[in-house]
Amino acid sequence: MTFLIDPRRGDVEDDASSTKQRSMLSLAGSLLAEISLPKLVVAWVLMVGAPAVLLGLAPLAFSIWFATLSQKAAYALSGVGSLLLTLAVIAIGWYGGRRLFRIVENSFWSLNSLAVQPAYAVVREVLRHLAEKLLPASASSDMRSLLRAGMAAVAGLLIFVIALWLVAMVWPATVWTGPIADLVSPWHAVKIAMANSFVLIASYFGIAALAWGLADATMDQPRDFIASPAHTQSEQRRWRIAHLSDTHTVGEHYGFRIESGRSGPSGNGRLRRVLAGLDAIHAREPLDAVLITGDLTDAGRSAEWAEFFTALAPYPRLAARLLILPGNHDINVVDRANPARLDMPFSPNKRLREARMISAMAAVQGASMRIVDLKGRRLGPTLDEALRPHHAEIAEFADKGTLRLSRPLAELWSNLFPMVRPPQTEDGLGIILLNSNADTHFSFTNALGLVSAVEMRGVEIACAQYPAACWLVGLHHHMVEYPGPARQLSVRIGTALINGSWFVRRLQRIAPGAVVMHGHRHIDWIGECGSLRIVSAPSPVMNATDDRTTYFYIHILARGPNRQLDLQTPQRIDIPGAKPESGSLLGVANPQP
Repeated sequence: MTFLIDPRRGDVEDDASSTKQRSMLSLAGSLLAEISLPKLVVAWVLMVGAPAVLLGLAPLAFSIWFATLSQKAAYALSGVGSLLLTLAVIAIGWYGGRRLFRIVENSFWSLNSLAVQPAYAVVREVLRHLAEKLLPASASSDMRSLLRAGMAAVAGLLIFVIALWLVAMVWPATVWTGPIADLVSPWHAVKIAMANSFVLIASYFGIAALAWGLADATMDQPRDFIASPAHTQSEQRRWRIAHLSDTHTVGEHYGFRIESGRSGPSGNGRLRRVLAGLDAIHAREPLDAVLITGDLTDAGRSAEWAEFFTALAPYPRLAARLLILPGNHDINVVDRANPARLDMPFSPNKRLREARMISAMAAVQGASMRIVDLKGRRLGPTLDEALRPHHAEIAEFADKGTLRLSRPLAELWSNLFPMVRPPQTEDGLGIILLNSNADTHFSFTNALGLVSAVEMRGVEIACAQYPAACWLVGLHHHMVEYPGPARQLSVRIGTALINGSWFVRRLQRIAPGAVVMHGHRHIDWIGECGSLRIVSAPSPVMNATDDRTTYFYIHILARGPNRQLDLQTPQRIDIPGAKPESGSLLGVANPQP
């Protein structure tokens, strides 16, 4: 039977959200046509408006409490009743003030991660992109590094000047002290709160951006790194790490992936060939770990996880060495078919994707990875032990998906990272896994990244517990823009780790000599930034049709002096393409390779 349209080859619908088949401008046009304005307004109020009002009202609320306390104190000496009343006001203010402080602090950092840091990253990358466009293609990497450093300083200075001007414009509308009458009218209170909040955030933004810009300008810029030849000395400590990323497992036999559409392979045959090849290599020369740095699935759906574990099942030796971490496609894609789809901040849908990720991590690394005890400042229980008290509630949430059941899961998720596999010996290799995904609820912004200060405190605790160890750090997002010609601006901004420069500077202090492995951009690159070595993994399934050869690497890490991990020449593993299927879909279908 001959088909006019072979359903196994897909059609234009499979390219609907593909950034390889459609421009970002075209996708943005579709987004505007499909977006739900009521949901967008509610999300903006909850994620931006409410934190801004709470932050802006805090100074006024404190001044009202302090004025009340002063009046009561004036009468405290006139009798026991006045003294007791004064003490009651102090106690209520102290208790309420502590809660208010926590609310204000959370509101401030929420606005910082949603608006301040992304805005600085956008301005910096726009200036860098435009400046690099002016460079000739033959410009040296040193010239590009110098230009990028200069543009970071310019971005910080530009934001600082604009922020000062905006603060001066809005300042007349602010009210920092006053009577409780200022809060009687809700509309008047909101206007004051928004003006106060804007001044606070803009002032912080201006000062912080100037500091960030100068820090980014003076830090070591990324540069290409040439791996050293493999050494054969028996006394040298060596580890073989297979680094995979962005396998984008789909849930359909002939399904296509969101980003690549029909320009990528269909189904999961390529993934199965990758695992088969890796298992054969491990049989000949054992691997110490198989690290997949995120985007194991294409949209974090149950069927996709089922397909991934079905492909892994024949290879228990690989599963025993497998380490995984979440990518943006695993937890941040709201709807694989509609980039305009928006989840409310309180929606349990994202928690459901996180629950699937937790289940997957527990299945492959539950006994080997440990959670950091931040209060005790030491490594805590294994992942299995940390999850054991929550088995019933996770299962119930996965079955019912209610808002009430999702709240405990949010706290559990935030406490899981970083995950640490301790070194087997005091001077061995430790592995740290991070969650670098920004907390977004919008498919169109799903690719942004952020490493929290809490996670970095966990990294610091782990490294301090094993001061003689070498460290391999895995995360999904790229920390710095690669030192090559200017890439597409939408990709540089839309996929960025928005506090990547801060992360690099902090990690250099905590774990000098570490190797950092990531995925996300599907680009093959090995580089260094100061004392850090950076490895970006190509995707073995993206950007290549079924008949094309793809590849990944096995990296050899060797212990060098001063805890420095030496990157030796990696082993490239080619995965040949498959011949196009032919024959009828009726009767006995040809098996997928």
